[in-house]
Amino acid sequence: MSAVSFFLDTNVLVYTFDKSAPDKQAKASTLLEQALLGEGCISFQVIQEFLNLALRKFDPPMTEAQAKRYLQTTLEPLCLIYADSELYRKALDMRERWRFSFYDSVIVAAAVEAGCSILYSEDLQHNQKIGTLTIINPFLQEANHE
Repeated sequence: MSAVSFFLDTNVLVYTFDKSAPDKQAKASTLLEQALLGEGCISFQVIQEFLNLALRKFDPPMTEAQAKRYLQTTLEPLCLIYADSELYRKALDMRERWRFSFYDSVIVAAAVEAGCSILYSEDLQHNQKIGTLTIINPFLQEANHE
């Protein structure tokens, strides 16, 4: 697996479409551009969560054709981690050790498995360290000065 430096949680991708939060949209778009240049990645779970939100919650919702295009051009190229029994075992270990929700544990386990040093997420504790992985909320003012 090629080395990438960061992992994007679903909320970062969602903000790239959120015109009601222009600062977050700009930051998320920059991170997505960097990821597409080979610096970042996502997992199967991010694809599932993103498509579910895009088809149901976006205003207006993505059409199936738009979702398929985004899947092909953006999500699939970024996806390095897919579900397997070992990932779930690691996620259960994360849940036991760090008390994350199961789904957050799968995200963290995927970021660790991908060899990332940063997990960008709005949903987890900013600056928390899990081994060599640091969770960063990219939308906090202080995160933009690190």
